[in-house]
Formats: sequence, C-alpha cells, structure tokens
Amino acid sequence: MSYARIIGTGSAVPERVLTNHDLEAMIDTSDEWIRSRTGIERRHIAATGETTADLGECAARAALAAAGVKPQELDMIIVGTTTPDLVFPNVGILIQERIGANGCAAFSCEAACAGFLYALSVAEKFIRLGEARRVLVIGAETLSRFVDWTDRSTCVLFADGAGAVVLAPSEETGILKTHLYADGRYKDLLYFPSGVSKGFDSLKSGKDFVQMRGNEVFRIAVRELSRAAVRILDEAGIPGSDLDWMVPHQANLRIIEAISKRIELPMERVVVTIQEHGNTSAASVPLALDVAVRDGRIQRGQSLLLEAFGGGFTWGAALLRF
Repeated sequence: MSYARIIGTGSAVPERVLTNHDLEAMIDTSDEWIRSRTGIERRHIAATGETTADLGECAARAALAAAGVKPQELDMIIVGTTTPDLVFPNVGILIQERIGANGCAAFSCEAACAGFLYALSVAEKFIRLGEARRVLVIGAETLSRFVDWTDRSTCVLFADGAGAVVLAPSEETGILKTHLYADGRYKDLLYFPSGVSKGFDSLKSGKDFVQMRGNEVFRIAVRELSRAAVRILDEAGIPGSDLDWMVPHQANLRIIEAISKRIELPMERVVVTIQEHGNTSAASVPLALDVAVRDGRIQRGQSLLLEAFGGGFTWGAALLRF
C-alpha cells in the first residue's frame, strides 16, 4: 500500500509582533489575565496590504525547498483558509501563479480552524488513489482583518500566519488515518456575521467581526477533541502514551492540556507555540508542525497526532508517522 507522507514543511508569520503589554494600552486587559486564560503572550499581525496569499506563498516556498520539490512538479494545491484575499480567484490559484505551478489543480477549503486538517485529508486521499504524486497543502490566515480590537474576549486570541506541507507517495508509513467532523447545531457559538450571499448589513451596525461565546466553545472543544483523539488512537491500536508528539490546534493552552491529560500524553511531548503565535486558525497546526520540525524536536519516523477545532463547528484529527 502506498501512503501519503509529509516530505517537507514550511511556515511564515508577519514581522509585526503585538504583545500582551501592547494590548494593555489598547483595551481593558492585562498580561496576567491573557496568559492565565489562554497561554498567549504575543501574536503576529499582518501589515497594511499584507494578505493571506502573501503569507501562504512564503510558507509554500519554504515547504517546497525543504521537500526538494519544484513548483512545476505539483499536481495539486489546497489551501485551508477563512480569510481569502478575494472571493475569486481562490487563494490556491493566487499562490499557484506566484510560485509558477500553473496548470495543476488549485482550490481553497473553508472549514474555519479545521481547514488545514480538512485539506490534508483531501490531499491524502488523492495520493492514496494514485491520482496525485505531489500535493502542496497550506493553512493561511489574516484573522486580524475581522477582529474587533475593542473586544477583549476575542482580540487577544486571534493572529495571522501560515504553514504548509508537501505530500508525496511512500511505501513507508505516512498518514495512517484522518477523521473529520462537523456539527451545525453549534453554528451560533462562533461565527462571522456577514458574507457575499447574505450581504454585509452588519457593517452598518458595527458588528462585522468575529462573534464568540467563549465558555461554551471551550467546553465543546475539549469534549469533542478528546473524543476524536481517543477514537483515532483506538482504531490504530496506539495508546496515547506511546505517541511521540501531539501537534494540536493552538487555540487555548487549557484545551491543549485537557486533551493531553485525556490521552495520557505528557505535556513534554506536546508541541505548544500558542505563546508566540496566538490562534492562527487554519494556519495553527502546520505552523506549529514546522516550528517543531525545524528546531529538531520532531524527527523522521516519529508518530504524530494532529488536531484542530473551529467555528461551525468543524473539527478533525490525523494520525501519522512523520
């Protein structure tokens, strides 16, 4: 059996850093309040004119270089994002043109913070079926564009960034399983109120920004991500304590700690970058993955559990050998 295996990773963040102390001068909050509730210390914010495609392109070039793959060798580009540059062409098309991969399939996948895992699952299926040999999967966001910077419950969380991986077929074990989930019953707990078809009436009321009921999102995220982790590990016959690394969505340190405890994996084997990057939505998992690969923590042959949870709700898990 041929597996889809990650052969290169890359990431990118904007130059501008916004610390908790910077936020203290903007809103009624404190460094201690933010750190104790989220684990976040600083985040990167896109400059004026800097777009999701800009960040995605940088991450893509880094991943391709690490993989030793030329853009012309790509069969497909999939971008997980909720903050596209344009309605169309999609971000995948924009990045394709910039890196010179013209001709391959290219599209975006909208699943909020779970967008990268959804895109990864799609890419893995194309490779397993033999319909693609080189696939670039990107998670990229500029969430700062629709955050209310007067709302301390949301503006302290979200940030900008991008991460990317290149997948290729391999006879060695690669991605073992991916599980994807969604439940629209919770759509009113975390959402953005306007859109193309619905219209932008919320602009008139001054509410055109992320809406979130944080306590309820936290509770459901812990429950569903824990269930997803247990299920995928049980199906693979792998105890959580045997994992080399978990690379979770960097949304809240307390959520990460709860899942780690549920699967009996020490936090020393969990990749945590939330203190540096905040919640970068679909970019979160591939960004954290690239950081841990490049600093030497994640090594070839190690087992990894990836997880993410986003508005909708959407969530997913992937189990792989790197």
